[in-house]
Amino acid sequence: MDLKDYIRSIPDYPKKGILFRDITTLIKDEEAFAHCIDLIVEKSKKFNFNKIAAIESRGFVFASAVSYLLKKPFIMLRKKNKLPAETHSIDFELEYGKATIEVHKDSINVNDSVLIIDDLIATGGTAEAAANLVDISKGKVEAFIFVINLFDLNGCKKLIQEGFKVETLIEFPGH
Repeated sequence: MDLKDYIRSIPDYPKKGILFRDITTLIKDEEAFAHCIDLIVEKSKKFNFNKIAAIESRGFVFASAVSYLLKKPFIMLRKKNKLPAETHSIDFELEYGKATIEVHKDSINVNDSVLIIDDLIATGGTAEAAANLVDISKGKVEAFIFVINLFDLNGCKKLIQEGFKVETLIEFPGH
């Protein structure tokens, strides 16, 4: 099964010049979604981690299923002001704006090894921010797994150059 066949491409969304890779067509197909989760689980087996984190919001779809199957705690990296308890925060740049993500201070402990899962990597800014949240929480990023890599935007390359392990399932050009 080629997961690329289940990704819809939408031009000029969320703004002109962006070709949006839509995962809703993948997750609404039970066989494609199950296959995707199985592939993430298989790729995760090469890493040693005790927690799974995901970036809001589409990363939650994949990471929660993987967390359930692997019986690992699931940590939500959320947008600003979405978590009720004390948080660590990181501000970062997106391709089309600025954002902040947060994690509860009690979610990641000293020496936790964290696998971060997200639906897509473009320039790597959000992934870097996620890694910084794990770091300020005194944990360690074991690896990243992304469903989609927009290869010509160099986010994976950037993470690898920074010493992170990165796995992806499918690739598309970013524009």
